Amino acid sequence: MGCVSFLSLSSAWLFLLLGPLIAFYFLKLKRPRQVIPSLVLWRQVLNDQRVNSPFQRFKRNLLLILQILLLTLLVLAAMQPLIRRQSVRTGRLPVLIDCSASMAALDKPGGITRLEAAKRRVRAMLKGLPGDQELSLIAFSKGARRLTGFTNNTRELEEALESLQVEEVPGDLEEVLRLAQALSRSAVFDHVLLLSDGNFPAHANFELPFKIEYQRLEPAGTNAGITACSARRALGGQWELFVQLSGSAIAETSMGGSVDFVQDGEVVATEAVTLVAGSSPRLAFKVVTDKAAAIEVRFNPSGFDSLSFDNTAWLKLPEPRPLDILVPVEMKAFRHALEALDGLRLFPKENETPPATYDLAFIDKAADLATPARVLCTVGLVPPELEKLVALESRNSVAVDWRRDSPLLQHVVLDEVVFMDEPFTAPETSETDFANAGFTVVAQGGKGPLIVEKRERDNVRIHLLFAPERSTLPYRVGFPILVSNLVQLAQSGLAEAAASQTGVLPAATFEPNSTYRVEGPGNLRAEGRTDENGQLTGIAAPRAGEYMISGPGLADPVRMGASLVSAAESSLAGIDQIEFADQLTVRAADASVLKSDRTLWWPLLCTAFGLLLLEWWFFQKRPSTMAR
Repeated sequence: MGCVSFLSLSSAWLFLLLGPLIAFYFLKLKRPRQVIPSLVLWRQVLNDQRVNSPFQRFKRNLLLILQILLLTLLVLAAMQPLIRRQSVRTGRLPVLIDCSASMAALDKPGGITRLEAAKRRVRAMLKGLPGDQELSLIAFSKGARRLTGFTNNTRELEEALESLQVEEVPGDLEEVLRLAQALSRSAVFDHVLLLSDGNFPAHANFELPFKIEYQRLEPAGTNAGITACSARRALGGQWELFVQLSGSAIAETSMGGSVDFVQDGEVVATEAVTLVAGSSPRLAFKVVTDKAAAIEVRFNPSGFDSLSFDNTAWLKLPEPRPLDILVPVEMKAFRHALEALDGLRLFPKENETPPATYDLAFIDKAADLATPARVLCTVGLVPPELEKLVALESRNSVAVDWRRDSPLLQHVVLDEVVFMDEPFTAPETSETDFANAGFTVVAQGGKGPLIVEKRERDNVRIHLLFAPERSTLPYRVGFPILVSNLVQLAQSGLAEAAASQTGVLPAATFEPNSTYRVEGPGNLRAEGRTDENGQLTGIAAPRAGEYMISGPGLADPVRMGASLVSAAESSLAGIDQIEFADQLTVRAADASVLKSDRTLWWPLLCTAFGLLLLEWWFFQKRPSTMAR
């Protein structure tokens, strides 16, 4: 139990009212004339006169004692006494509340979510919130947002607390800490309260400018869900769909259920599954289609499951089409190797308009470096970003080493290949300099890199710093394999699909500069506008489920799905301590630390009111009762 203090100590001047109260008690009584049956009663009159005489010692009077006690209680209540019980005692206290997907987990069948448990703790704080302390509520999941400024208005804080809902996305602790750090620049505070189930990484790349009171909520119950869902197109156009299930540590011996595979709204396959502790079963389905298809996978648990929205995953299979590849006519070796592969359209091509963007482009001139392509392969050119690091000389060289795990050089052997172009690096240049420029060295020559690679989001840049026709590579078996690997890189976006995660819907192509409406789960309504290329991006998808896009040029709404598919969230694995970049470790504290200050003015007022009723009852009793 903490010490007793007063929030309004200045109200102690009200004790001066005791003086007038006692003074009124000494005033002469103005008695009415009354006929009495006996002079014996005069003795009582004389006693009253003595008591009401100002300079005489007076006898104890119950009425005066009760009135003094009543006034004392009222003054003490006005001084707002309280018992300090918080371990964190600051004038301003930010309260960080986790709203990520795992906070929707139930503790038992028909129980409460982890977010509701956090709300109950905050409500307990608000009940005893002293007038000299201000709270600021901040919610976080994948991002962070400030719900209220610093205030002690309990109604405003309760309304903000009630508006909190779980966002079905993974949590990011560093994001909310950066927001709190920015907030500390405008409002002074030295402590932060964190309420979470602890389902985030144990290491945070953040240096703490304040102290954290980390309160970990009670763990939820058993959970299992879909943690991975992807598809890959095999030879012949058939798709292979892979689904992985996992979850929290299962308390029972096993958890049963079934998995439904739904294609374009129709259940085409169902498979029974059993999960045991520590298992992550992987299922495979075959999909035969020659057009785009919408796939939904549903996990139906047979027992209690803490989370429900991680039991469904959506993905969209793209429509098969040939790859658009740009290869100059002068590059005969590359064209000859590409013509032997199926499912390709080579450009330039007579009487055919080239596409706006190529899937794969081969470039041998610096003027063509801006060619739009998902995979760009330059031949005999040094990219502008590396001109200060690498130069070319016309002399023989050989490959010293290469990355055999690179998708570009799979099954490619560069031994005994002679290059007539030798790249060499500038003095005091290392691979770190290439990494700082965003490049990875894939093959290394005697004095410099032969092949470098750069990845930018979905785009890949492959730079062959030598001219293949000025080498013996085109006469080796590895050359057509190298070209085939480049085609596989270009085809990865068309031959692979993965379930889109919640947060933001994947980009879609519609009519340029047009507005489209989006409807989603939870009565979500939003609008988005396409750019000049027809790309619709940045549509928020905070909930797992199916989203419908309608607008110009669409006879029927386009269906897109968002899935949680997060092994970290489905595991419900909470951590007991957080390690920060400044080697500071914050451990989860006991829930008792959250006890709020206990105010005493309300019990004092209730006691004063009860004392007033007692005084009224005692002195207003009927005379017969007093006689007995």
